[in-house]
Amino acid sequence: MIRSHYFKVSLSALACMTLIAACSPADGDVADTTDAGVAEVAVETQTADVATMTFDADAMTAVLNAQDDTAKARFNARNPGETLQFFGIAPGMAVGDALPGGGWYSKILLPYLGDEGRMVAVDYTIPMWGEFGFATEEFLASKETWADEWVTTARGWTDADIDIEAYTFETLPQDGSLDAFLFIRALHNLSRFNAEGNYMTDALTAVYGSLIPGGVVGVVQHAGPDDADAAWANGSNGYLRKPDVIAAFEAAGFVLDGESDINANPNDMPTTDDMVWRLPPTLGTSNDNPELRAEMEAIGETNRMTLKFRKPG
Repeated sequence: MIRSHYFKVSLSALACMTLIAACSPADGDVADTTDAGVAEVAVETQTADVATMTFDADAMTAVLNAQDDTAKARFNARNPGETLQFFGIAPGMAVGDALPGGGWYSKILLPYLGDEGRMVAVDYTIPMWGEFGFATEEFLASKETWADEWVTTARGWTDADIDIEAYTFETLPQDGSLDAFLFIRALHNLSRFNAEGNYMTDALTAVYGSLIPGGVVGVVQHAGPDDADAAWANGSNGYLRKPDVIAAFEAAGFVLDGESDINANPNDMPTTDDMVWRLPPTLGTSNDNPELRAEMEAIGETNRMTLKFRKPG
């Protein structure tokens, strides 16, 4: 089943937004309507089913073994199996994936989630894309068809009869139906441009509304020192400070449910003169300097925080 939604939100999604607002943690009473009752039962049933879902190590191993050599070359740095196990991702779940791009993680998630699963790709809003200096009118126009094109492309990455959907953070349905949502190195630009358009604030609010009660958010993010200069660590250099990330999620209503050193790299000790893209795989500052390139390769990929948040409920 293929569905994509980029600019328009259906009437049913709008109705769900109203319901979620009525049932938010700040409002303890549930609206006494037939629709609200049906939605409440649906969420309770789904939550009960999710409670029985567990990470499937054998299925994950099979999926990882089937990846191409280019993907496998990044396993030691990205640790996809261990990361998804830490987040508790199980076959059959409905999982959102922020800024899926070329599908490095999506190509793992799609076959792993399987026939009973649901994959929801979520892109930045077009106004946020407009904040980037490279965003020409032609590029922004191409974003209008991104959702349909991404879903069609993703269908070719798996033989599973999985439901595939695509949205922006602005159009992500607020129906409390996702079991988990992943921000894999996708927070820094949201943070970088938050002052211009509340992009990170709005994105976290949208994700909160998309999740079931008890739903999980998994974060893997380039991590600068906790005491780094705040202006340097606002995301423009790729790095964020862990306390700032935790504070942003807590402000959106989430609770920190755990953290791991799975993706940590103590060799990466950036200063305010450094940016993420000096390191592999980009090596953006050393293309013409073999000695510097070797130094960056010796450091390896960035130090990354791995955090698990949960929506109360």
